[in-house]
Amino acid sequence: MASITKVMTAMVVLDAHLPLDEMLTVDISQTPEMKGIYSRVRLNSQISRRNMLLLALMSSENRAAASLAHHYPGGYDAFIRAMNAKAQALGMTRTRYVEPTGLSIHNVSTARDLTKLLIASEQYPLIGQLSTTKEDMATFAHPAYTLPFRNTNHLVYRDNWNIQLTKTGFTNAAGHCLIMRTVINQRPVALVVMGCVWQIYPLCRRQPSENVD
Repeated sequence: MASITKVMTAMVVLDAHLPLDEMLTVDISQTPEMKGIYSRVRLNSQISRRNMLLLALMSSENRAAASLAHHYPGGYDAFIRAMNAKAQALGMTRTRYVEPTGLSIHNVSTARDLTKLLIASEQYPLIGQLSTTKEDMATFAHPAYTLPFRNTNHLVYRDNWNIQLTKTGFTNAAGHCLIMRTVINQRPVALVVMGCVWQIYPLCRRQPSENVD
């Protein structure tokens, strides 16, 4: 499921009711999947938990997702247990998480389970807001620096799409993945695409109201 994992990561963070303005240190020390993965975000710099969530959901920033897990009450292992407990509570019986970014091939799910995740996400308006943000500037501390970030889903830039939540993902093993809550012909739609071998976005260039049953 690749970076679609990050939606569950965000849910677990929000379920813990942690202060969103708390400054967190960028820490990937317990996420071996991050070894050799490039990121513009500097290790040991700091940014707020809310902005960590923004970068993870909007730009699929792996260091942000990993850091959110590292700063969970009880630590990283407790976070992974909470991800799996949440999946079971939502009836996602064929889903398993081993890390918070989506880089591991051992994070597995099904389209049916991810539809349940999308339905549950309606109870988390902040996830919808952050995941559909088009772009933002992130300001870090210790050291102080600023970086621009953009949304990984090109469809958020199209005015004819009413996107309420979105998350993209890609790994060689998972292929191109997309989950999205939207409204088409005044009807709510949950869209799940997994294992696509080509880019998803060319398929969505026509008007979203065309040929929808």
